[in-house]
Amino acid sequence: MMNCSVNNHATADSCQFQTGAIEPPLGAELTTLLRKNAAIYCEAEGGCHGIDHADRVAATAIHIGKAMNGRLDIISGAAILHDIGRKDESASKGEICHAVRGAELARPILLDHGFKRDDIDKICHCIATHRFRGTNLPLSLEAKILFDADKLDSIGAVGIGRAFLFAGQIGAKLHNHEINIHATAPYSSEDTAYREFRLKLCKVRERMLTPIGQQLADDRHQFMKVFFNRLEIEINGGAPDVQGC
Repeated sequence: MMNCSVNNHATADSCQFQTGAIEPPLGAELTTLLRKNAAIYCEAEGGCHGIDHADRVAATAIHIGKAMNGRLDIISGAAILHDIGRKDESASKGEICHAVRGAELARPILLDHGFKRDDIDKICHCIATHRFRGTNLPLSLEAKILFDADKLDSIGAVGIGRAFLFAGQIGAKLHNHEINIHATAPYSSEDTAYREFRLKLCKVRERMLTPIGQQLADDRHQFMKVFFNRLEIEINGGAPDVQGC
């Protein structure tokens, strides 16, 4: 279980950042402009990957960045724009990587808003590697922080909410404990939040790249275990979840 003060500070930073109580690293005006640009792409996706997701990722990334002395301007710009390539990935049915495409789309946006070319390169590296596939590794501290912040938004209480939101969007069931989840397909009626937890979310904490990200992930992982164990008990009439995670 993680240090409670770390978790409380993360929550406080997130709330204050989103309400404007904390001055954004890029300033209020530039942050607003970048959010408007991001919203053009993100709102088309809606649900799990709307602009609210970018806001939460930015708040978490800034919290981690403060503690690790990362460049908050790079972190903030990358977090706001990190998912703008998702529309193209969805349209291509996965043929296009949204992280790589997002970096391509972010470059002219950042140029238009007066970012230095060296900083644009740093921000685009963060965006291009936040998905962490194959050899496309997050090499800078800021890229590792964005990676962790993005993954943290997929677990814990928010992760549970997003998993059920996604299941509802695709018409999946609430839960089906009689089905072998390893024999089910994504984007089907059996693609439940429980399936998402067992096949993906319970493995997220193993992929954290920063010590603070690891602390936060451990805490959120434990919360998910308690929740999905309770769901299993209520669904099947009292027997606990026997699948370890």
